[in-house]
Parts: sequence; C-alpha cells; structure tokens
Amino acid sequence: MPLYQSHPWVLAILPNGEALGVLADTTQRCEIDLRKESIIQFIASASYPVITFGPFASPTAVLKSLSHAIGTVFMPPKWALGYQQCRWSYDSDKRVREIAKTFRKKGIPCDVIWMDIDYMDAFRCFTFDQERFPDPQSLAKDLHDMGFKATWMLDPGIKCEEGYFVYDSGSKSDVWVQREDGRPFIGEVWPGPCVFPDFTQSKVRSWWASLVKDFIPNGIDGIWNDMNEPAVLKVATKTMPESNIHRGDDELGGCQEHSYYHNVFGMLMARSTFEGMKLANENKRPFVLTRAGFIGSQKYAATWTGDNISNWEHLRMSISMVLQLGLSGQPFAGPDIGGFVGNATPKLFGRWMGIGAMFPFCRGHSEKDSSDHEPWSFGYECEEVCRRALKRRYRLIPHLYTLFYYAHIMGTPVMTPTFFADPTNPSLRTIENSFLLGPLLVYASTIPDQGTDELQHELPKGIWLRFDFDDSHPDLPTLYLQGGSIIPLGPPHQHVGEAKFSDYLTVVVALDENGQAKGVLFEDDGDGYEFTKGGYLLTHYVAESRNSVVIVRVSEIEGSWKRPKRRLQVLLLLGGGAMIEAWGMDGGFVIIWMPSKLNISELVSTSEKQYRSRLESSKHILDVEAISRPKGAELSRIPIELKCGDWIVKIVPWIGGRIISMGHLPSGTQWLQSRIEIDGYEEYSGTEYPSAGCYEEYKIVERDFGHAGENESLILEGDIGGDWFLNGRYLFKR
Repeated sequence: MPLYQSHPWVLAILPNGEALGVLADTTQRCEIDLRKESIIQFIASASYPVITFGPFASPTAVLKSLSHAIGTVFMPPKWALGYQQCRWSYDSDKRVREIAKTFRKKGIPCDVIWMDIDYMDAFRCFTFDQERFPDPQSLAKDLHDMGFKATWMLDPGIKCEEGYFVYDSGSKSDVWVQREDGRPFIGEVWPGPCVFPDFTQSKVRSWWASLVKDFIPNGIDGIWNDMNEPAVLKVATKTMPESNIHRGDDELGGCQEHSYYHNVFGMLMARSTFEGMKLANENKRPFVLTRAGFIGSQKYAATWTGDNISNWEHLRMSISMVLQLGLSGQPFAGPDIGGFVGNATPKLFGRWMGIGAMFPFCRGHSEKDSSDHEPWSFGYECEEVCRRALKRRYRLIPHLYTLFYYAHIMGTPVMTPTFFADPTNPSLRTIENSFLLGPLLVYASTIPDQGTDELQHELPKGIWLRFDFDDSHPDLPTLYLQGGSIIPLGPPHQHVGEAKFSDYLTVVVALDENGQAKGVLFEDDGDGYEFTKGGYLLTHYVAESRNSVVIVRVSEIEGSWKRPKRRLQVLLLLGGGAMIEAWGMDGGFVIIWMPSKLNISELVSTSEKQYRSRLESSKHILDVEAISRPKGAELSRIPIELKCGDWIVKIVPWIGGRIISMGHLPSGTQWLQSRIEIDGYEEYSGTEYPSAGCYEEYKIVERDFGHAGENESLILEGDIGGDWFLNGRYLFKR
C-alpha cells in the first residue's frame, strides 16, 4: 500500500515504442486500475480534470512534457550527490564525530552525516538536547573541517507545551490544523500530544519558513522532513482524521477537509522548508529530503522510499521503486541502503551498497534497535566492497551532476528503466535488475546466491561495451556504456569538496557502428545560482574514427566560464573490458592510434581473462546472518498464522509483527494490508511501536471491530504462542 506519496499518473508505452502520459489532476484519494489491457481507470470521490501528454515518439519526450506541467527537479548542491550516512539515531555529537573520523580513516568516501530526532530536546523541533548536542555550531565546524555536511530532522508534529517557543508562536498566529469543531487537532507523535501547522495557508508557510531561516545558522546544511504524511501514532489510519479542517488559500482550493489536502501536506511542508533555507542564504541551494510528497514535489525536495526492511526482497524492490519515482517526475530518489528495519547480513549490505551507489540519492540508514550499519560494520570483505562501490560513485559524479543539470532545465530523467534504450523491445520492459543513467547501463544481481558475474544480461539493441575501474567484484554491478556515447569521470575523491576545477578530467568513449560518439559535461561552482546567469561551462565532446585513428575533441561550449588548463584522459573502449588510454589537454585534440584488428582481438582476450581472474580471486563476503548480535529482539523471518476463536490473523514478525491479513472464519470476511477500516477510522487500546525490536511487558489488548463480521470483538489474552505476544498491532518475542 502506498504510505508516503501520491502520484496519480500513468506512463503508457505503446507496442511500437511510442508513449503517452495520463495525469489525474486530483489531490483526493485516488485509485488507478490497470488490470484490463489498454485501459487506464482512475477512481476518486470527486470530479477532476484528466490531462493527457502525447503520444510522443519516446517515453523521455513524455516526461519532458510532464515537466512543463508539474515543474522540474530543483538543482541540487553538488555535495548532495555524495554518499550520506544516517541512523536513528546517532545519540551524541561525540558519536557523530567518531563516525565522520572513521570514514576518513578507512578511506571510504562520504559527504553527509544525518541527525535524526534524538538530537532534539525531548523531540521538540528547532531545539537541541543540551547534554548530547550542546553546541551544534561547533559540531558543524568540525564536520566541515573534515569535508562533511550536516543534515538535521524536522517533523511537522509540534509539542503542545506552553513555554515552548514554537508552540507559543504558532498558537498566537493561529497556524494549527483544526478539528471539525474549530479547535486545534491534537495527535500523538514522538514528543507526545502535538499540533500540526496548516501548510495550506501562505501565512503558515511563511511562519514555518521564518523558523527554518533562524534555524540554519546553527550549522544546518540540509533539512530532513519526516513523518509528514502527516503521521500520527496510536491510531489505525496512521494519520489525522479526514474530517479535520484546513483553511487553505483560495488558489489551493480554499477551506477543505483533510481528505482534500492529505496528499499535498508533505509537499507543502517541504516547500516551506525549502523557502526558509533559501531565505537564510540566497547564495546556497537548499537541500531538503521529504518522506511524503505529491506529484511536483521534486521542485522542493528529494525523497527516499521510506521505512524498508533489511531483506533481499526489499533490495530487489528498491530498483523498481526508484525507477517508478523517476517516471513520475521525481528523479532525486533512493532507498535506505541496507534496509531500515532489522539487521542486514554482510552479503545483503554489500550487495545493496553496490547497487545503491548507482542510485541518484545515495544514503545508508537504519533503525535504532538494529546492529550497526556503517560500511565497516560487517567485516573486512563487506567493507572493501562498499569502498569500491562508493569510489565508483565518486568517479561518476561529473556524469551524475550533468544528468541532474539536464533534469533541472529540461525535465529529462536521471535514472530510467532499461527499456528506455529500446522502447520497441517488449522483453526489456520486464527487467527489474538493471537501469540506465543516461547511456550508462547498470546491471546488478538481487539474488543472494548469484553474483552479478553469473547473471544472463539481456542488453538492448546496438553496441554495449563493458568496463570497470579494475574494481570488478561478484557483489558489484556490471557497467556497460552504449555505443555512440561519451561520459565524463573524475578522480575518486573522499568528498565532493576535494574536487577542483583544475583536476584532470577523464572521458570514457564507446564508438557506435559508424565510429562516432558524443557526450556532455556540465560544470559550475556546485552550489549557488550563478549558473542561471551564465556562470558555468557546458562542454560537448565528440569522437570520430578516421582511417586508423580516433580523434576526441570539443565540438561546442556554452557558458561564460573559461576552460582551465587541465589534462584530459581518454579511455576508448574496445570490448570485453579492454580499453586504450590516451592523454592530452582538455579543449584540444586527443589522437588515439588504433591497433590492428589482431591486436585488438588480443587486447580483448587478455582483458576478459584478467576480468575473470579478478572475479575468481575476489574475497567473497561472508554469507552469515550477522557479524554481531542484534541490539533488539530477534524476530522470526517466517510468516505465522494465529487463531483465536472465530478469527485468524496472519502476521509477519520480522517487519515488526505487522498484521497483514485478518479473517472472520464464520462469515468469510477478510481484511487485508494491515488495515481494518470502519467508517474510515479506527482506534484501539494498547501501546504501539513503529518497528521491530521494541517491547514491554505484555498487556491484554482488546480490539473492537464494531459491526464487522458478526458484531464480535477480538480479544487476545496472555501469551499467544510460545515466546510470542501481541501488543497493539505488533507481535514481539520476549
């Protein structure tokens, strides 16, 4: 079930490769039914316009057209493309410094450390715990000195407490979401009873933006908006009642119930945060990450796929989820690498890092009751795979940054499904373990006992040449470059700030069947808005085979920046991982003398042997359950069924004991997707927790299902099987 974002949009690919898009212009709850071939059915409670895009010659053309309606992704600061390390939570500034120093000591690239809710004073937004984070400015300075940025959490739930400056200020300005009776709605979140800003009003967005503006000087480089569906604990719907009132601006729809504004609440919060960061410093690009969003939220924030699980199924799903977000106009996305809930195994974590290092947004994150999930936490073999994976990413950042520039100015996607390379081939449309970054094809394995080298790679039509950086490993993806393409690379720095405009530049060249190739590189300050005034350098490179030589040169430039004096390394791919290296000066001609066909064949054969040898000699990651004992409860990974009288409940322990189905045996009535809905709302007794690993002494839990089934209640008393007990809707082991 979609928990965090709403994108009432369908991208349809026709048999001939042409494409069209259909957008339901509604913020209401909306279902999309695609079960009947060639029929798209939208189902919502109120009338709305339906907007079509195309048909166009390609799916990329449809996405560019969509961007004219919903906007393009914000131009991220370049540091936001680096690897980012997070946990719920690093419990003190001392621990944060330890994490940062370990990254540098071990030579693992990283740009950002994240602070989750525990940095706050009793979970009050815009405050700092005076014992654990007494001096955030000093922490930020130390991080900056090591080349790190700091991103901090802000939630929408504001603690109801007189004397707390945010609550007092908001109450004075009358900014809270209201109940039907006109009183502020109060819901339970981390601080306890909370009120929620009504971001549908411009005055409230300005109020929030002013708080963000004053917050930034504490050493804030980025802001993380979480729980902004908005999430409300201890209620079955996980959010506020649909009958709550938002006094929205006229251009947004005016005064409406929460059911009208629910899907845009998170986007409007992200917009307010983005605008507040911009107010704080107009010379820096804001970086905001949001959990909740609506189609168009890419203008203000990146997103991640939410609370996932440390298992192979969620690794596999992460590729298609990030692709789906990109196909909805949100290119800056990625999952919690390694999984948020539970304990990753070393092999799972290493494989996930190998894939995640290629995603547009690259962040590792885990819950507080899991074992440590930093790259060095799973043994030497896993650490080395993570180091190689992240060095790959940092070499590719010039290419990724160029893709983001075009996504920003044109609406082109950053990461796309493999079938984008050949929309006419229907077999490519079902591939979910590979994806494209422009002309770069990334092929990965999501199967535990199958390395990437054992996959049968189905490549699109045309020329696709494999290459690596002498770093190949069975747990790292295989990289291919499309014939006719040139991509830029940089040195594998430890953080983006190490890069200099005068660094030597590398271009990888794959010629097409006509002996030609082209590519582009975008360069600017990496932050700020001078690029909007011409302060950048956009270079178009071409390669052409003439007789026995290949010439690489600059064909076109844009921008007012002067090209620096720097060396240019050209890597011409021959096939089988073989390449010819040549050096010259950037802006001039680089001439590569081609070997004879016999010599090329020998180079390819030698390269393939070396590739196989590297794979065979690689130190495989240990395939064990865990390197260290979990900090939280150990939960079964086998779904179980519990019977109680006339009821049967199916529960999955390892995702927090979440009830995934409940059935009433006499009537045959069944409720699915851990949602029992009675008049659109349900509350129940007992204590609820957000994830696995939290437990307390068992209490009797009574759940009243009103008139469901035969007007019965479900009462679960005492232990419900061995060491298991139920608390709220979560199952725990003693």
